[in-house]
Amino acid sequence: MTSQWRQLALSRQGLTSKQPFGSGVDGTLQAIKHLGYVQVDTLSVVERAHHHVLWNRVPDYHPDQLNQLVSDKKIFEYWYHAASYLPMRDYRFSLPNMLSIRNGENRYYTKVDKGLMKEILTRIQGEGPLRLRDLKTDNKKHGKWWGMAPCRRALEVLFMQGDVMVCKRNGMEKVFDLSEHCLPDDINLNMPTPSEYAAYLFDTTLRAHGIFTWKQLVHLKTGKTMRGAMSEVLHKNLETGIITAINHPDMPNTYITTQILEQPPTQEKSLKILSPFDNVVIHRDRLSALFGFDYTIECYVPAAKRVFGYFCLPILYGDTFAGRIDCKVHRSEQRFEVISLHIEDKTLDRDQFIPALMAALQKFADFNKCPQLDAI
Repeated sequence: MTSQWRQLALSRQGLTSKQPFGSGVDGTLQAIKHLGYVQVDTLSVVERAHHHVLWNRVPDYHPDQLNQLVSDKKIFEYWYHAASYLPMRDYRFSLPNMLSIRNGENRYYTKVDKGLMKEILTRIQGEGPLRLRDLKTDNKKHGKWWGMAPCRRALEVLFMQGDVMVCKRNGMEKVFDLSEHCLPDDINLNMPTPSEYAAYLFDTTLRAHGIFTWKQLVHLKTGKTMRGAMSEVLHKNLETGIITAINHPDMPNTYITTQILEQPPTQEKSLKILSPFDNVVIHRDRLSALFGFDYTIECYVPAAKRVFGYFCLPILYGDTFAGRIDCKVHRSEQRFEVISLHIEDKTLDRDQFIPALMAALQKFADFNKCPQLDAI
């Protein structure tokens, strides 16, 4: 039964077939809509997480597609459990967090120069989209030298409370514009009720994962109101038979799509090198319980305490996490370095696994614009 659960989880993530969401820009949009979010990350040891995640699901994915979808007002950047690209249809579910920050309910966003925020908005209104570095100036027209730190802080709060949005990225440099210029005319701006918000989180998790835990549903969502609303949504779906509770000692408080129990997904056995921030691995407890894979990204661990390496990437082989591989891209040399390889599945057939791994590594190196692959 556990193998069936794994196949369900991977199928729902778009990791078991060659073209689960289509191709091109529309395939990228469908992938983001299905997953609910794709995390943005600044680490560039290999291609950044948001591109890596989409490349593993959209065969002809190209990084420029994200800017195109933002420009077309199909997706937007905001916060899910971390900075993310989200489908524009879900914009209204960002409103509660924006209102909370505007009301000063999050202490992290309260220490900011309100006057500077107003000046930045005025500049964007008058000059159009701006980057952070455009704001630092000693031009007498603007009255004073704007330090980068205060401007960065003011822009961050303006973004988080919904006054400005990211309208483009040049690499990782963000370009900001007024939200009214970035949102489609027919956008739904109705504040969701707690029940609607809980249903949105539940539906996203059900669609993107198929098998999930209570902890996953309420990840970083605190407060009795939110948890009470989620509990109601969960029990309603249990009563209607949409989901079924799993009675398994190693997976308490876990639920599964009932339909899948009756029609198990089929799977093509393939090998994928995943991002540490991939949607399928981001909930570490579930990853450990369902796949028996204990994973920690060690770039945040002191060097002396690292076991597998600075930026080890999970290796998915069929429905098993077979190990992890520490890689680094040397962009100026167009060289992809494999620092270390750790194979943890003792049952796999190495005569099949190693060629599959080498083929996947070359594809990944090519995606990273590194034709030279230095493998151990």
